[in-house]
Amino acid sequence: MNFSVGEASIYLHKLLQKTRAFRDVEVVVAPSFPSLQPLSLQIDRKKIRLAAQCANPHDFGAYTGAVSFTQLRGLVDYCLVGHSERRQLFHESDKDIRAGIAAALRNNITPILCIGETETEHIFGETYDVLRDQLLGGLSEISPEDVTKVIIAYEPVWAISTTTGARLASPGEIGDIVNFLRRLLSETYGKENMENVPVLYGGSVNPSNAGGYLTIPGINGLLVGSASLIGEQFTDIIEIAKRVRD
Repeated sequence: MNFSVGEASIYLHKLLQKTRAFRDVEVVVAPSFPSLQPLSLQIDRKKIRLAAQCANPHDFGAYTGAVSFTQLRGLVDYCLVGHSERRQLFHESDKDIRAGIAAALRNNITPILCIGETETEHIFGETYDVLRDQLLGGLSEISPEDVTKVIIAYEPVWAISTTTGARLASPGEIGDIVNFLRRLLSETYGKENMENVPVLYGGSVNPSNAGGYLTIPGINGLLVGSASLIGEQFTDIIEIAKRVRD
């Protein structure tokens, strides 16, 4: 919940000026709802794509204050589903999240399924159980073929910069989780094509650690939080991603 519509427009204008179109690196920004429509007219989709931060899984109806995936169709290419703040602050349930994944796909929007354990779950050794439930639960209403159309984002809640006492996750920790997630997908849906499901990492990503995270085997990209609000830092991360891909 950052930037007014005017501020978001200025931010995007500067970002478009500083960002080149890369063949192997895709840049996506997720502004708040009031900015999506005007920014969709301003954006150069060869350089940057738009994502929504969330959406309601019902296509239409009496849901005051909600925005559906159907209403977002044509405005955005992606939508976050199950972000940790939506789970914790807005009490989105597993049912809401799996319905959101299905709704995104039927409206030709690529869902970014966010999963991650809390600090308490991490301390008590519940990480793998939590991630298994969140991953398979989020994908339970779609076909194995459609699983390949979903992006998975691992964001350990204890490593997010806005979390009290947050610490950085080590490359070893992240690598173990990514291996677990990919193995779980292969065992559940078959190995064919599951290795092609993109996996992102999000958790206090900034220009000083982005390169290290991007070189972890199995990581295809980053879910950038507070650093994305600072244009210079975000463009630095984009350039780092390009160098890693090269």
